Amino acid sequence: NRLIKLFQDELKYRYLGNWEEREGNSNVEDDILKEYLLRNGYSEKITGKAIYEFNKIASDKSKSLYDINKAVYSMLRYGVTVQSETGHKKETVWLIDWKTPLNNDFAIAEEVTIKGIHDKRPDIVLYINGIALGVIELKRSTVSISEGIRQNLDNQKKEFIQSFFTTIQYIMAGNDHEGLTYGAIEYKEKY
Repeated sequence: NRLIKLFQDELKYRYLGNWEEREGNSNVEDDILKEYLLRNGYSEKITGKAIYEFNKIASDKSKSLYDINKAVYSMLRYGVTVQSETGHKKETVWLIDWKTPLNNDFAIAEEVTIKGIHDKRPDIVLYINGIALGVIELKRSTVSISEGIRQNLDNQKKEFIQSFFTTIQYIMAGNDHEGLTYGAIEYKEKY
């Protein structure tokens, strides 16, 4: 609760809710991404094609998680190039507004149940424009953060929810004494 409050109050993330029972949780929330792109002036057709191309890369099962993640990063950083119709000029669709960061939709959800061979539920998922970019695993103060790190590593295996991690750019673990809590306080004091 304190971490969610920090993200909402200090970092101005929008709270999406507890998604433990929500159906269809994904690393790309198409509706949120579509709304963001349309709000930023992209046409319906270009938006649809950009989301399709991004999802195609993010869900590619023929490559390793590492290779997919690199390709996703490239699209996040340099945009998705699409054209509305054959013969039309190609257009770069920016999934993240790097020039004006506050134009992005920062959101946080908790207890996000992901269906896989074995379902898993990351404690906190951070979304930017509907794309899951961060996972935070939190432990009780009596449990070492190494347990959270191990859990994050296990979740990336094929027998768990590897496909969810194709868009994830940072993974964190913490408890009341180690990791995230210290980092968040340190960040707040520095900036």
